[in-house]
Amino acid sequence: MRPGSVVARVPAPALFVGSGLAQYIGAALAVGLFVSIPAVGVGWLRILVAAVVLVAWRRPWRLRWSRHDLVLVALFGLALGVMNVAFYVAIDHLPLGTAVAIEFAGPVVVAAATGSGWRERIGIALAAAGVVLLAGVTLGSDAPGVAVGLIAIGVAATAWAGYIVLGRRVAVRGDGITRLSVAMAVAAVVGAPFLVASAAPVLGAWQLATAVVGVALLSSVLPYAVEQVVLRRVGPAAFAVLLAMLPATAAVVGAVALRQWPNAVELAGLALVSLAIGLTSRQRPEPVTAPDVGA
Repeated sequence: MRPGSVVARVPAPALFVGSGLAQYIGAALAVGLFVSIPAVGVGWLRILVAAVVLVAWRRPWRLRWSRHDLVLVALFGLALGVMNVAFYVAIDHLPLGTAVAIEFAGPVVVAAATGSGWRERIGIALAAAGVVLLAGVTLGSDAPGVAVGLIAIGVAATAWAGYIVLGRRVAVRGDGITRLSVAMAVAAVVGAPFLVASAAPVLGAWQLATAVVGVALLSSVLPYAVEQVVLRRVGPAAFAVLLAMLPATAAVVGAVALRQWPNAVELAGLALVSLAIGLTSRQRPEPVTAPDVGA
């Protein structure tokens, strides 16, 4: 059986659980790097390594590119790059839970604007409530840099909304993962003049370089490749609700890896998100052929 057909048989929520686990293991590695490399440098290096891996894997020059394709993918890449770097800046100044909760304003707005039907609307509301409970929003802090963090996460949330809308359009044009590789390359090239200096500490330090590669593979290559598969199966509203699984997945990682067992409030958040997933998963996806990810 071809790898692409195997992936096509896996339910979208199950794919997201796997990619979410990888993403938060990568996030754990990234937090440890902030001591040696500035947050913006880690964000750009993550994009750069992911771009190299994806381009080498997918060989995008084999596709026939129209001007419209190139413009769309370039915009997608800009949204992706801003989203990643801004999020890393934010979690350097804000608690991770607070940053995640605020950033989810982006996909929730997309879901509210593009969704239809009572199941989807209720599902979005439940997912939003669950995300707030899981993240444990605490904005009453006087710590230095909070304003910077709030601005950065606002930018990340806006970019995330753009990523969802543009990513859907990129995915349905065919071979979304290959187009993603070009988007990653665009983000890396555009960010290089501004961010390459901040990534300098990685030079000559193989431990840092190895950790950066691990962050890129776990937090960018695998999750974004999976998202491109899922984006072709569901609309933006359902995709936004699926993204709400990420805080729940982070709670599971925290419990297993860090012994951060969820309390009653967090369990309630998990239940709300699960209910939202159940409601929205009954929506029929648009009839788009699943991509060939086995090439």
